[in-house]
Amino acid sequence: MPVLQVTAYESLDFEHAMQHARSSQVCAYVIRKALIRKHYLSNTVSTWLVKNPDSVLAKHFRPCVHFELDYAEFLDEALVDAWDLNESMAENERTTSTESKDWWILKPGMSDGGNGIRLFSSFEELQAIFEDWEESDSELDEEAETVDHQAEDITEDQRDVSNQDHAMTSQLRHFIAQPYIDPPLLLEAYGNRKFHIRAYVLAVDALKVFVYREMLALFAAKPYQSPGHSADEDILDLAQHLTNTCFQDEETKSSSVHRFWHLESPNMRSDWKERVFQQICDVTGEVFEAAAREQMVHFQALPNAFEVFGVDFLVDADANVWLLELNAYPDFKQTGSDLQEAVVGGLFREVSRAAVGPFFGSATHASSQMPLVRALNLGRG
Repeated sequence: MPVLQVTAYESLDFEHAMQHARSSQVCAYVIRKALIRKHYLSNTVSTWLVKNPDSVLAKHFRPCVHFELDYAEFLDEALVDAWDLNESMAENERTTSTESKDWWILKPGMSDGGNGIRLFSSFEELQAIFEDWEESDSELDEEAETVDHQAEDITEDQRDVSNQDHAMTSQLRHFIAQPYIDPPLLLEAYGNRKFHIRAYVLAVDALKVFVYREMLALFAAKPYQSPGHSADEDILDLAQHLTNTCFQDEETKSSSVHRFWHLESPNMRSDWKERVFQQICDVTGEVFEAAAREQMVHFQALPNAFEVFGVDFLVDADANVWLLELNAYPDFKQTGSDLQEAVVGGLFREVSRAAVGPFFGSATHASSQMPLVRALNLGRG
């Protein structure tokens, strides 16, 4: 009997899918951390570039420094092999002008939704970030003890929130540091706020990759200011830099999410959006091929699986696209109720056309709304 499994990852019956490869289709790949974990993604790209130095990824993904750290006091040991980062921070120390410093962005490898992202330009600033997290951990431990003593007075939801917060801070052990992309493309019509593009990507069997043409532009809450131009160099306003809408209140969110193709940009060349979309298609196809061919342990494409990914890109001031990250099971709530049908509804109609229908015997046809950007034969069905 044909079976289509569309549910949370934890609820998918992968064993059934493996035993019925021709009749049971699942909405996720079993293993895909080569793409969705930041430190794995960095390794995926760097490994691919060793063998393919002319790859499009060389010009659209910033090289990362990956390190592991348990306690802030051991930061210098964790960075002993981070030559580029250490040299950059040392050069910044020798620089008297804050405007000429090179800035870096810190990202926890296992976090989602922008949690734990920070900016820094020196070793002292980086160490202060980790010390602040350690202090937060200690406070959470104390709160947990209080919760234990007052367990009968709290609800299950309150206990869950406390546990989730503690798990978030205690699991930040893998990190990447990347050169910060500055300046980004700023559009006057949107208050010169930084934005990133959320593209929806469909991967089908082993392996076709599609990019959904309808994309979102997600804006920061406040107008952008280069970190080197901050009025107080010791205090960076992350609301100028973080474009994740989960950090914004409801009032700000309403003006922070826009359809990419509807962006007002009178000062840009007329074809800039098409050029951006083409770069996104090229980079997306390449990074999936890099994972499929060079990271077969950490990305296992199955012939009876498909998955939708939310892929984030930043556009710099020269309209060049930079790959930021890939997310499994993307959060569609950030689309907002006004765009649900236009964006999300259309996406899943395309998923049905390109992934579900063909698996169960329906004829397939090309669509301009979700172009095929890479087709590979991995010999898996």
